[in-house]
Amino acid sequence: MLRRTVVSVIASTAVLAADLPCARAAAQRPIPVLAYHRFDPQAARSATVVTTPVLEAQLAWLAARHYRVVPLPAVVAALRGDGPVIDGPAVAITVDDGFRSVYTEMFPLIRRDRIAVTLFINPPAISSGHAYLTWAQIDEMRQSGLVAVQPHTLSHPDFRVERARRAPADFQAFVARELAGSRAQLEARFGTRADILAWPYGIHDAELESAAAHAGYVAAFALGSRAAAPGSDPFALPRYQIYDSDRGARFAAIAEGMPRLAARPAPPQPPGR
Repeated sequence: MLRRTVVSVIASTAVLAADLPCARAAAQRPIPVLAYHRFDPQAARSATVVTTPVLEAQLAWLAARHYRVVPLPAVVAALRGDGPVIDGPAVAITVDDGFRSVYTEMFPLIRRDRIAVTLFINPPAISSGHAYLTWAQIDEMRQSGLVAVQPHTLSHPDFRVERARRAPADFQAFVARELAGSRAQLEARFGTRADILAWPYGIHDAELESAAAHAGYVAAFALGSRAAAPGSDPFALPRYQIYDSDRGARFAAIAEGMPRLAARPAPPQPPGR
C-alpha cells in the first residue's frame, strides 16, 4: 500500500512539473514587441525612418509610465513558459537590418537610459558600406550589456520572389543556407546562441517556419498590428513596425498592445505630439 502511495505521489509530481511551463505561459500577458529600422536626427525620409526626437519621446513616454523594456529572449521564454512571467506593463525593442544610425542615433539614448535592445542583422551587410554598422560598432554596443544580436538571414531575401524563380529543391536549399548560415556566422563570431530569427519583410509561411525550426531556431518574428501573446505561433510572432508618426495617443495604443494598421503610417506631426 505504501509503495503504491509513493508511486502515486511521484507520478502526480511529474504531471505537475510537466504542466508548469504551460501554466506559466497561460499566466503571461501579451507583450508588444517594437520593430525599428533606421533613425535620422531631423527628417523621416522614408516610412522606415524614425527621427531621433521622436525616438527619444517614445522612450520617455515608456519611462514616465514605468514600462519595463524587456530583453527579447526573456519575452520568448515567457511566452513559451520556459522563463519567469513578465509582470506589469512591458515592451521589447528590436531593430532590423543593421543600419549605422542605430549606433549614431539610438545607442546614445539606450546607453543613457540602460535600455535593452535586440538587433536583427544580415552578417554579410555589416562593414560593407557607409550605410551599415561596422563590426567594431556592434562589438562596442554588445559590450555595454544592452545590445543583443540575432539573425535576419544572410542576404535579406524576398522569399516569395525566390520561390517563384527557383525549382522546389533549389528553393529549399536556398532557405536552409539563409537560415543556418546567418546563425552559424553570429554564433561563431560572438560565442553566444543566435536562435531567434526576424523574417525579412515579415514574409513567412508554413514551409519557411518548418525550415526555421529545422535550423535550430526557437522563435521567429514577423510584423503585425498586435502584441505577442502566449499561444501565438512561435515562428510567426508579431511586431509593431514603428513609424515617425507614432506619437502621443498613437504610440500609447501600441504600447498597450492594441491593434492598428501597421502598414499605414499617419501623416507626420510635430515631435512629441
